[in-house]
Amino acid sequence: MLAGRGRAGRAELAQGRSQRESMATLRRLREVPRHLLVCEKSNFGHDKSRHRHLVETHYHNYKVSFLIPECGILSKELKNLVMETGPYYFVKNLPLHELITHEFIHSFVKKGSFYALTYNTNIDEDNTVALLPNGKLILSLDKDTYEETGLQGRPSKYSGRKVMKFIVSIDLMDLSFNLNSKKYERISWSFREKKPLKFDFLLAWHHTGAEESTVMSHFSNYQIQEHQPKIALSTVTELQCPVLRSSALQGEPEAACSAPELLDWLGAVFSDTELCVAAPGWRARALAGFLFFTAAYTLKTNHAAEPSTVVAKAYLCTITGFILPEKICLLLEQLRHYFDEPKLAPWVTLSVQGFADSPVSWRENEHGFRKGGEHLYNFVIFNNQDYWLQMAVGANDDCPP
Repeated sequence: MLAGRGRAGRAELAQGRSQRESMATLRRLREVPRHLLVCEKSNFGHDKSRHRHLVETHYHNYKVSFLIPECGILSKELKNLVMETGPYYFVKNLPLHELITHEFIHSFVKKGSFYALTYNTNIDEDNTVALLPNGKLILSLDKDTYEETGLQGRPSKYSGRKVMKFIVSIDLMDLSFNLNSKKYERISWSFREKKPLKFDFLLAWHHTGAEESTVMSHFSNYQIQEHQPKIALSTVTELQCPVLRSSALQGEPEAACSAPELLDWLGAVFSDTELCVAAPGWRARALAGFLFFTAAYTLKTNHAAEPSTVVAKAYLCTITGFILPEKICLLLEQLRHYFDEPKLAPWVTLSVQGFADSPVSWRENEHGFRKGGEHLYNFVIFNNQDYWLQMAVGANDDCPP
């Protein structure tokens, strides 16, 4: 009897402990990840407007969306731009040393803007690599790999007390001036012999002038494929849009919505389609971005934003792939000229989301994941050429520029 009661007591304790652990897990899941949202107002005509610089320095973009209220058909110019946002390339098992050869630097890095990003790697768990258009090769390496390479780097800002990740930055433009230097020989030896690293990469190249070489031919010894971004065009009817005033970034009670409220509303609108269909081959957590803003807001408001007005039609376009900043600059320029002729729409939006597992967000700012890898920006373009700029990052990221 005593033994039986003892076993029953232990079972009750174990069950109680399990319930407490389950409740603790549930509480953690309900926690909203910390994020930082920066909102500012300017005008495209201002000398100090930094809209172009902001777009050009957000390098690795996987989704671009724009929404035009009171619009049923895209203009020919805008549709042509949408259809010309590619190509980009996917190459399997590319050795890292291929990105530091004289031929690659001379043919691509010096003759345009070359972008590369490791594919299907988790920034918080795996080794990840990115090549920036300024020629910087950024490596985010785990502790063991970093020590095995013998390269010089710095601890990740987001490692915590026990450093488990290191950041290595290699300036390919600087290396190219002296390919016989000891520095170049050390890096080349590390990548070729000491610690050969191979990754699946997304690649893209923006260049001007004659195309002396192509990405496909240069990497023809490897398994490489050319891709075009996926484009989704749709018309939303009877959409309840928030009322905005360009001069009221913080909103006005019962008169206009604020910039954060607008971003929440956009996230809810986009999530209707994005959560239903995920493009094959794209990691589920790459669908971060606007969605992290929307969970509580969507449940609370059911997509409503007050004050609001119902528009008969709104045009929504979403482009998914490896999208260059140069292409986004052209889209932004076309959208700001949307109001050159009178339109019913008071404003349009252009929203851009970065890859959740890129080693950088803006410029060379280190990017992490933790509970969310979001880094995104959104333009609200008004018919008087004013604009709002909203930039958001998660917990493991520097403040947006």
